[in-house]
This record gives sequence, structure tokens and C-alpha cells, in this order.
Amino acid sequence: MKLYIMRHGETAWNADNRILGATDIPLNEKGREQALKAAERMKDIDIDVIYTSQLSRAMETGLAVAALQKDCTVFHEQCLNEHDFGVFEGQDRRSEEYQMEKRNCFKRYPGGESFLDVAARVYPFIKGLISDPQLKDKSVLIVSHGGICRVITSFFRDMENEEFVTFAMPNCGYELIWSD
Repeated sequence: MKLYIMRHGETAWNADNRILGATDIPLNEKGREQALKAAERMKDIDIDVIYTSQLSRAMETGLAVAALQKDCTVFHEQCLNEHDFGVFEGQDRRSEEYQMEKRNCFKRYPGGESFLDVAARVYPFIKGLISDPQLKDKSVLIVSHGGICRVITSFFRDMENEEFVTFAMPNCGYELIWSD
């Protein structure tokens, strides 16, 4: 299997540098353009299966990619929904309070999830994908969110704490994360 990860296109909250987690904010016009450009860049990869989160920004991005694939199945998975940042949802990403709080990987955001909570739902999904014999010779794309891409990356690669909390994938950025 070849496993790719992609972050969704831009939303209004991304453009405003606001914390965007479990809140379902759709793509803005720039995000839709990014999704179409990403689909064009990926059209020759021959993606067989796409998994997206159930949030509209990831679903729309994934469907844009699927539209340019020859024969592709799309699934929407709740476990790929973005990290719930609790009281920080919609707040300025640059706030000192948020920047300090996000370095507490084992602590839940007030009213939200910890990084461990997110890993507890994402890691089993990844283990299931890479061990699924039906996907052995397939190309699989996960279209999700910055926080989920961070957790998936940590599944495949050891990361120091600072590298983990500062990990960033650009909107509609993608990479081949694993190949067997």
C-alpha cells in the first residue's frame, strides 16, 4: 500500500489565523481553488481509496480529488475529525494562553481533547489500514486536518515534543507517508 495524507483547503478561520478544530467550517473560495489544484496535482497518482473526516472542509477537499481519479471510493470517518480544542475553538492561534496549553500533550484542552485522546482514535484506524490485505496493492489518501496529519505523522515517525506541537502541513499540502 501507498498511504498519502493531505490537509483540507483553506477556510475563513484559517485565513483569520483562528483555531479550527471540531467546529465544522466549510472551505472558502481560496480553499476550493486549492482543492481543485491539489486534485490536478494528484490525478496521475491513481488513488484507489480516499478516507476523509466527516467535517465538510475535508469531505469537499477529498471529493475534489476523487473527481479526477479513474476509479476511486470515498469514505467519511469520524475518527479522522479534527482535534477538539474546546474553549480555544475560534480563538486567535497566536494567543499566549493557547501556545502554552498546546505544549501540554497529555492534558485535555478545557472542554476538548488531549493529543492522547486523538491518538487513541487515529492510531487504531491507521493500524487497520496498513494491515488490511485488501489494501495491500492500493494507493490510499487520507484527507483530514492539520492536527490529524500531525498525529498520523507521529505514528510513522518519532517526533520530539517541540517538533510535534509545531508540526504544520499547509492547506491542501500532501505527502506520501508510508509505502510497503
